[in-house]
Order: sequence, then structure tokens, then C-alpha cells
Amino acid sequence: MVALLLVLVLLARAASSSSADADCIVLEDFRNAPVGWFPPDWKVRKDVGKGVYTVEEERGRKFLRAEARDVGIQAAKERSWDPRTYPVLRWSWRPHRFPTGADEQSGKNDSALAVYAVVSHSRFTVKSLKYVWSERVPADTHLTSSAGMTQARVLRSGRAGLDEWNDAHANVVEDARRYFGESQLSAVEGIAVLTDADDTHSEAIGDYADFRACRE
Repeated sequence: MVALLLVLVLLARAASSSSADADCIVLEDFRNAPVGWFPPDWKVRKDVGKGVYTVEEERGRKFLRAEARDVGIQAAKERSWDPRTYPVLRWSWRPHRFPTGADEQSGKNDSALAVYAVVSHSRFTVKSLKYVWSERVPADTHLTSSAGMTQARVLRSGRAGLDEWNDAHANVVEDARRYFGESQLSAVEGIAVLTDADDTHSEAIGDYADFRACRE
């Protein structure tokens, strides 16, 4: 009887673990990326961007460190998923230094931390939903750039939480409907990050970790 009860307990734990795993899929946790290097399955438009983003490890947790000095280059990873099943993008981020005087507007459009969900638009172009941690601009402010191809929302504002890990999430299906008029978002093609300081000719530093796509 004891052996049978033990088997039942183990099976229940396995089922619970399987259910929890099904709630989210891992998009990037940097587990297999070498520390001190640009992550091998990410891309940048210019090679100088590989000097901005490096994988670091702290207390057993791997993450992407971004240090931008008078430069602004995205890093992106192709990783598609079905938002009809997993509409919520989740991640963790940690700001260290906000670019001096940045306000996410034209001429001062720099950020310590920004995360993108990338959506196909045509054969040669993409649209993006951008989520920003701004030092100055109020949370839930809507911004736009790239002739409307990038729709941004300030997800968090202010210096509270500086040098601390903070969890974040956004429903990409709802935001695609709100900002692009997408009645049904069938696929997200990847994720991207941007820590930049080129407009303000200053410095921005922040960290990113644990990207997941989750059910509501």
C-alpha cells in the first residue's frame, strides 16, 4: 500500500509539473549561451551591436546585459509562437542606468530597457509592439515610430526598482488589436531588445532575462 501511495504521489507531481509547463513556453532563458559573449542565436544589424549585448550569470541565473554608450542597435531572436494559445509575453528586466534626458520622443528617443514582439507585415517588412521602461514618460503612454510600424507602450515609469529584477508582462493579442487593428493575430515571429543612448549621446545599462510566452 505504501508503495502504491508513493507511485500515486509521483504521478500527481508529474501531472502537475506537465500542466505548469504547458502554461508557458520558453522563448529565451540564455541557459545554453556562453557567459561573456553575444548569444549565438541572436542577431544584430551591425556588428558593433555585439559589443552592446553580452550574456552574464549571477547566482545561477543567466541573463542578457546591455551596455550602450552613444549607440542604438537592437538585438533580436527569431522564435515564433502562436499567440492564440499563448497571448501573454512575460520577461524580467533590471535597469542600472537611464540615458541622460531621454523621454522616448523624437530627438531623445533612448531607453534603458525596451522589449519587442515582432510580427510579420509583408515579405520584406515587420511590425513591432514595443514595451518600454522609461525614466520620465508616464506608464501606459502610447508612442509610435518607424512610420507607424512600431507601436510602443510605456509599461513602467520612474527610477523605483533601479538595480533590481522586476517581472513584466504584456498581452500581445490585445495590443495588436488596439494599435494595429489586428482582429486576429495568428503568429509572432520573434522577440527583440533595445537599450540605446545614441540620441542623447549618453549611456544606458540594463539587463533582460526569462522570456516566455504564456496563456492568460
